[in-house]
Amino acid sequence: MIFFFENNEIHAIAGQTVGSALLENNVRVLRRTRFEGAPRGMFCGIGVCFDCVVTINGVANQRACLVEVEEGMRVEGFQR
Repeated sequence: MIFFFENNEIHAIAGQTVGSALLENNVRVLRRTRFEGAPRGMFCGIGVCFDCVVTINGVANQRACLVEVEEGMRVEGFQR
């Protein structure tokens, strides 16, 4: 299964979350904070901390640790 993060092709397996697939593909920074530009990525992995929020298929504020990968989905981080 293939999806895209920041226009880069990412390989995943069915049932895997976006966050776990990104970690498996050595993607550690999912977004940067709005004011300081500090890197953020997977932290709690269970949907509590919101550090992994990304935009998925144009829908903002999706938690990468909770959303399952779908073929061809487009994932964007918040970058400044």
